[in-house]
Amino acid sequence: MAIFASTFFTNFHLIFINFLLVLCISSVLFYCYAIYAAITFFADPQLINLEFHPPVSILKPICGLDSNAYENLASFCQQDYPEYQIIFAVRNSEDPCIEVLEKIIDNFSELDILLIVSDRVIGTNLKVSNLANAAAKAKYEILLLADSDIRVGTDYLQRVIQPLQDESVGVVTCMYRTSTQGWISTLEAISTTTEFHAGVLVSNIKENGIKYAFGSTIVIQKKVLEAIGGFEAIADYLADDFQLGYRPVQAGYKVVLSEYIVEHVQISHNLVDAIKRQIRWARGKRVSRPWGYLGLIFTHGVVISLLLLIATDGSILGWLGLCICWVIRLVMAWVVGTISLKDPIVKKFLWLVPACDLLSFAIWCFGFIGNTIEWRGQQLKLTKDGKLLIQEDTSYQLSIINET
Repeated sequence: MAIFASTFFTNFHLIFINFLLVLCISSVLFYCYAIYAAITFFADPQLINLEFHPPVSILKPICGLDSNAYENLASFCQQDYPEYQIIFAVRNSEDPCIEVLEKIIDNFSELDILLIVSDRVIGTNLKVSNLANAAAKAKYEILLLADSDIRVGTDYLQRVIQPLQDESVGVVTCMYRTSTQGWISTLEAISTTTEFHAGVLVSNIKENGIKYAFGSTIVIQKKVLEAIGGFEAIADYLADDFQLGYRPVQAGYKVVLSEYIVEHVQISHNLVDAIKRQIRWARGKRVSRPWGYLGLIFTHGVVISLLLLIATDGSILGWLGLCICWVIRLVMAWVVGTISLKDPIVKKFLWLVPACDLLSFAIWCFGFIGNTIEWRGQQLKLTKDGKLLIQEDTSYQLSIINET
C-alpha cells in the first residue's frame, strides 16, 4: 500500500510539473504574441480625414466629485472640432459635482452644453439611467460616451470619430493610460497597462477586432443603439460598457479599437477598497466572458514559473523557466506600456511588474469565487448573465452604481 501511494504521488508530481511547464511555455508564447500585437497595431498610424466631422453629442454621466474633476471634464470642452454638443447627466440635485459643472458651463458659454438633473430610473445600473436621460436630449445621430474620470487632448474627437466612415462599424472604443497619485494607484495602473491592455491587443489581432468596449470612450450611432434595444436593454448589467460593444457585434456591426489613448485619472488611498474594486471588476469579467476569463491563466506566467521552481525543488529546469518567463514578461510590459501606450508609470516602475502580477493572480482567483460584489459599502448580487440584483432596501437605489 505504501509503495502504491508513493508511486501515485510520484506520478501525480510529474504530471503537475509537466502541466506547469506547459502553462509556462504558453505564457511565454502569449507574451511574445502581445509584443507582436502591440507593434502591429501601432505600426501604421491611422490617416485622419479632416473633411469627415459629423456632429456629435457627448454624454457624460456624473455622480460625485472625482479628483481633478474640472480639468477632466473641461478637456471635452476644448475640442478642435466644428460641431458638438455636451450633455452632463446628474441624478441628485445636491450632488457636489453640480458646482463644477456650472462653472464649466459658464467658462465655456460659447459651446452647446446642457446639464440634466433627473432621478428617472430605467434599471439597476444608475449610470445607464444617467446615460438614457442624457441621450433623450441628444441632438445628433452620433453619441460619444465617456466616464467622468477621463481626460483627453484637443484632437480626441476628430480622431476617434474616423472609423465611422466605414458603415459596418457600429462602435469605436479606446484604451487608456492612467495618471496616478500614490503607490496603490500605481500598482493598479501598471496591471491595467501591461496586463489588461496586452490582452486587449492580442484579442484585437486574434479575433480580427474586439467584441466589447470600454467606458473610457464609446462612440455609437443612435441607429446601432436602437438595434440593440437602447439603454433599456443594458440597464440591469454591471458591465454596461462590455454590453455596448458585445451587443452591436451580435447585431452584425464591428467594434473598432481606436489608436487614440485617453488619460484615466485615478487616485486610490485605501488598499482594501482598491482590492474590492478589482475583485468586482474580475467577477464582472467572469460573468461577461466566462471562457475568456478562464483563459487568463495563460497570462499569469510570473506566478506559474514560481510554482514550477518550487515544484522542481529549485532545479535547473525551474530556474530556466522562471528566468525566461520573467524576462519576456518584462520585455512585453516595456513594449506594450512604454513604447506603444507611452505610459510614464510603466517606464518609471517597470520593476514592479512581477509584484503586480502576483496581486493580479490572487484577484483573478478570487474572481471565481462568489456572485456578490461590494459597491460603495453595499452588497449586490451578480446573476450568471451579468445582471445586478439589489438585496438591500429600495432607498439604496438612489445612491449606487455610477462608479467606473
